[in-house]
Amino acid sequence: MKELAGRLTAVDPDAGAAVRVIAYFDTLAEGRAGLEALVRGAAVLAGCPARLVDTERRVHVRVEPDGRRQDCDLPPDPTWPSAPLVPGGEPALWLERAGNAEPSVVDAVILERAAGVLRLVLDRTRGRAPLSPADDPALVETVLDATATEQARLHAARRLGLDPDDPTTLARALAPLRGRPRILLVRREGRATGDEARRARGAGRLADGEARDRHGAAPGRQDDAPGLRDDGPGDDGPRDREDGRPGGRSARGRGEGVLGDGEAHGRRAVVGPRDGGPRDRAAGGRLGETGLPGGRVGVGPAVPVLGLPGSWDGARIALRFTAEGTAQDPGERVVHADDLGGIALLAELIGPGAEPPPDVRDLERAAADSPWMLATLHAVASTASLRAAAVGVNVHHSTLQDRLTHAEALLGWPVRTPQGRLRLHLALTMRHLARG
Repeated sequence: MKELAGRLTAVDPDAGAAVRVIAYFDTLAEGRAGLEALVRGAAVLAGCPARLVDTERRVHVRVEPDGRRQDCDLPPDPTWPSAPLVPGGEPALWLERAGNAEPSVVDAVILERAAGVLRLVLDRTRGRAPLSPADDPALVETVLDATATEQARLHAARRLGLDPDDPTTLARALAPLRGRPRILLVRREGRATGDEARRARGAGRLADGEARDRHGAAPGRQDDAPGLRDDGPGDDGPRDREDGRPGGRSARGRGEGVLGDGEAHGRRAVVGPRDGGPRDRAAGGRLGETGLPGGRVGVGPAVPVLGLPGSWDGARIALRFTAEGTAQDPGERVVHADDLGGIALLAELIGPGAEPPPDVRDLERAAADSPWMLATLHAVASTASLRAAAVGVNVHHSTLQDRLTHAEALLGWPVRTPQGRLRLHLALTMRHLARG
């Protein structure tokens, strides 16, 4: 193999490097290397941090390119090169390359080869035990099935550990883009009164005495300008996340656990703030992303056990409003049905794969003109000021103004007035709904 790699290097350096990568991971596999050694190999070969995230097995390993293990609580950036552990699965192995660049040939080989060996090690060392009732997907599907009899749903719920007679227990349905349905148990600490339980059911939130975190940017002060406010030089405006990316949340929950994901349902699944979300917002009462499936997820409202079919309907609607969170598909990867309000009615008007409305077609034409278009317009629609939007896409304020002038010429309507911003927000939302 070494001789072949040497010959190939003389002809094609990338091909030679790829062969050496294959040989390297073959050697690790033969030596029955562990997870950390494999992730370390990926990091050293790639020259950047590598991260393994397997939520179902609760495995998180991150290694720096110098070989030091340094785990991190921040979620992986969806723009990083990644590979699933199984074909068609969620990304699990990540190379933390900045700049949204396409992975090189060598990166692709590192990811593919390392992921294959990691899968073998995980299956060998952390293979699934026989299903307990709380892990049985058939029980989860029965609880969520509106056509199942009430008796069947109650029986399945009790086997899952959900007590229909306990007023302190609510649950949410989760609809991942990939993977099976899940149920998030919301068990409030302390004794609940009947009024508190009703308020929790109506609000679809954890009712644990903490403040409710509203979706979207906090309202800003009113300026003289009739549209989206411009805070002026020196004021960066409210960031949606401390790392500058839009869409982050601070969250604190209590007593939440996921059923149907192969893990014990009683574990605490929510901590907060998790990813450096804004500290000045009200923390708490909001479901965080810890313990949720990876990728795009729709989250249904918190309801009593027998209301879970309705929560499942809401979760599936919310899923249609999600995005990949990339430059070409900006938006929230996790959407809560009870944050949508009347916007959810759009899902009834625009079916998956339907002919896009004219504004969406205009948006697609504008997006084809410039790679920065969608991310910039999303930042304008989802932040409280132009200054905050500029921070969100990491450009100077004057550059943002130039971009918006160009975008308005392509779209045919203004995006810096209240009416234009609303129209832009609707167009971006309908774009998500119209895709197949």
